[in-house]
Amino acid sequence: MTITAAPSGLRVDEEGLLLSEAGTEPLVLRFDGRYIWAFSPVRDGAPRGSGVLVPWPPVLRRFLTGPVRVTVTSVDGERVVGDVETVLGPDGTGRPRVAVVDPQGLPLAIDKVGHLCRAFDATDDGIRAEILAGTRRLLDVLGDDCGVTAYLCYGALLGAVRDGAMIAHDSDTDVCYLSRHTSPADVITESYRIERTLRDRGWTLLRMSGGDIKVLLPLSDGRQCHIDIFVAFRVGGVFYQLGNRSGRLPTSAILPPSTVELHGVEFPAPADPEAMLEFVYGPTWRVPDPSFRYADPVAGVRRLDGWLRGFRTEMPLWTEFHASGRADGLRRSSGFARWVDRRVPPGEPIADLGCGLGRDALWFASKRGRRVRAYDFCRPARGALSRRAARHGRPVEVGLLILNELRSVLLTGAELSRERHHLYVRQLLGCLDADARANLWLLARMALRRGGALYLEFSADPSLPPPEPAGLVRRLDPDAVRREVEAAGGVVEVCRVKPGVDMLDRPDPAVCRMRVTWPGRSLGRKVP
Repeated sequence: MTITAAPSGLRVDEEGLLLSEAGTEPLVLRFDGRYIWAFSPVRDGAPRGSGVLVPWPPVLRRFLTGPVRVTVTSVDGERVVGDVETVLGPDGTGRPRVAVVDPQGLPLAIDKVGHLCRAFDATDDGIRAEILAGTRRLLDVLGDDCGVTAYLCYGALLGAVRDGAMIAHDSDTDVCYLSRHTSPADVITESYRIERTLRDRGWTLLRMSGGDIKVLLPLSDGRQCHIDIFVAFRVGGVFYQLGNRSGRLPTSAILPPSTVELHGVEFPAPADPEAMLEFVYGPTWRVPDPSFRYADPVAGVRRLDGWLRGFRTEMPLWTEFHASGRADGLRRSSGFARWVDRRVPPGEPIADLGCGLGRDALWFASKRGRRVRAYDFCRPARGALSRRAARHGRPVEVGLLILNELRSVLLTGAELSRERHHLYVRQLLGCLDADARANLWLLARMALRRGGALYLEFSADPSLPPPEPAGLVRRLDPDAVRREVEAAGGVVEVCRVKPGVDMLDRPDPAVCRMRVTWPGRSLGRKVP
């Protein structure tokens, strides 16, 4: 990477942005004049010499090859911190200019939770009108067909009250509804009833938690806009609103609903929009801050996690991983798939849990003639596998499995328990937290009730550097895994740790392979 310095105090190198001043003022990063990211040097950077280094966000690094004009300014653009022309990447010279875009060439930016999305300032008037109309139609259906009082909230409400327009750096619209229930179990039941009603009306949905449904609104430019439907409710005098808000807000600030205008379209809003915005964003909500991050009460987050959530915090990261194409070249079967195939009797079906793009699921089905079920929680990965299986006529059934959600685990376990299956789990275990691993053992115990075995491969030896993709997969101690399996009633019949490869087929010095059965459910033969 060519390092370029500007007299104003900005230096760009392979690590990120080196600023000569570490102020608290939020700043905006642009590439060739296009908004990319808003950050706070003090919060997002670290001291480096006499200045502060703000590292490149991980989701941005795959784009950073080629010439580009890097500009850092104040939020209003009136103060220029630095404006430099540089070349990014060791082989960036002669390459096209850096373009942070999706596969369709549409511009992307980093949102307030660190994910790549298409911001509204890169959305033309026609598409924006489609988003407004879809959001308005959804609010009507929630009221008329689902029987709940819904209102515009979060960034859409903020933009409507502050400017009458969408916030330029925002990327979706959010609506909330106030549940009359005060028991989390009833709140969840109501949310699933709303989901069923919306699906019956033809909406495409993705459930994010027990109280959060994401609507996937198709747009005429080929992409989808996301509209989150968040529940709000009260327990013990405390007001909770997904995502993660909790505290004191009177019902009179929400009901009866008022109205606001967004780009000339009228929307239902909380009774006191300003009180809601202060509750969500704090007392400085009137001051634009694209680098804003929520500071949620720890106790409230813990309660919402326990009541409503199967965690999906890494789902957007896996979506971005698959969108990056890093796994696209992995088409051949893995060594672990061939190892398992030799140990499973011919013709017996396999369920691939955490299948990703399904390289091994397709191999089991096409080359070995097995019936295969493949499960993952990442929607784009499932979609890609379904299309490949259909294109080649492979008998692979693709399904959703969220191991942090007991409802999903029990449903999948019941499906698989109907016939004898073997469970294939490659490089999934290191992606799971303790609760999800416990649910995996529960699912295995259910699914293997007619026999079969659970085959595991994971990166071992936590003292070693993490495997790829770094940050998404962790190493585990095989002895700790054995203890978890045995506590769940399983028996580890085979456990081997040898050099192998990680999820991306890169050399890994310590890879563990296990074969696990549950008492009374073994294959009845010894496995070498």
